[in-house]
Amino acid sequence: MSAAQVVLVTGADLAPQAVEMLRDYTIVYAGKTPDEQQLIALCHEHQPVAIIVRYGRITPAVIAASAQLRVISKHGTGIDTIDAAAAAARGIAVKAALGANAAAVAEHTWALILACAKDVARLDARMHDGHWDKATHKSLELKGRTLGLVGLGAIGVRVAAVGQALGMRVLAHDPYAKALPAGVENVALADLFAAAHVVSLHCPLTPDNSNMIDAAALALMPDGAILVNTARGGLIDEAALLQALQNGKLRAAGLDSFCIEPFSGDHPFAHQPNVILSPHIGGVTSDAYVGMGTAAAANVLAVLAMLDGEARAAA
Repeated sequence: MSAAQVVLVTGADLAPQAVEMLRDYTIVYAGKTPDEQQLIALCHEHQPVAIIVRYGRITPAVIAASAQLRVISKHGTGIDTIDAAAAAARGIAVKAALGANAAAVAEHTWALILACAKDVARLDARMHDGHWDKATHKSLELKGRTLGLVGLGAIGVRVAAVGQALGMRVLAHDPYAKALPAGVENVALADLFAAAHVVSLHCPLTPDNSNMIDAAALALMPDGAILVNTARGGLIDEAALLQALQNGKLRAAGLDSFCIEPFSGDHPFAHQPNVILSPHIGGVTSDAYVGMGTAAAANVLAVLAMLDGEARAAA
């Protein structure tokens, strides 16, 4: 294999374990927040055989800039930042690091659910201001209430298990789920919205489910429900959610992803007290960093090895 073959990483770093896996390739880093023009220029210059996607969008123009490109490997699970159709038209494989950050995201999901149910952020702020609200505060007890999961992959299954351990009824909507954990009911989406006191999103963003949480969906939910999103921001109509938070339809929301990222300080959610915010870091832990990096590298190596094998067989 030629040492000239390049793997482009659309970020500033990669786990050392992943770097070691790719030791036979030259790794080029695009920096912390590469834009389209930077990625096009790097592809033109280095002609990578693979791109490991951490940040930025892989557009048709980026894909077209490298004639050598054979695989695009996501450093994570969501591939909505990659133009899969443009890649497919060139015969370029698109891979995701499925399950690599599942434990981290599931834990963060529960951090947000519990923060919403127990008013953690507001009570903390009140105590720092010198208040003692024991006589007037009432948290939400989750035991006996219903948890609704939209998506039941590696993350959703873990979230379901914790919900069951807390004594919650667990509903799920996932038409692609091959098997359901014991005690989890697979229901229609409208039925899930109507029954769940806590709705948590764990599905990929597709053209079909963009803004799936709109005013109509929110209207179906029980008064005082909690909505949590550790998936993709485009799943939620943010204006409709803001209205539901302001008029009391929802008790609270916990959001780790947004329609436009990075999140700006003038966003209306920044001034809404019953929404808990985090900067899309549900899958960002030391362990997940290694897991996503090594899974992304393994996907690159597997595709390139397969293509090399096919080329030798055809020779």
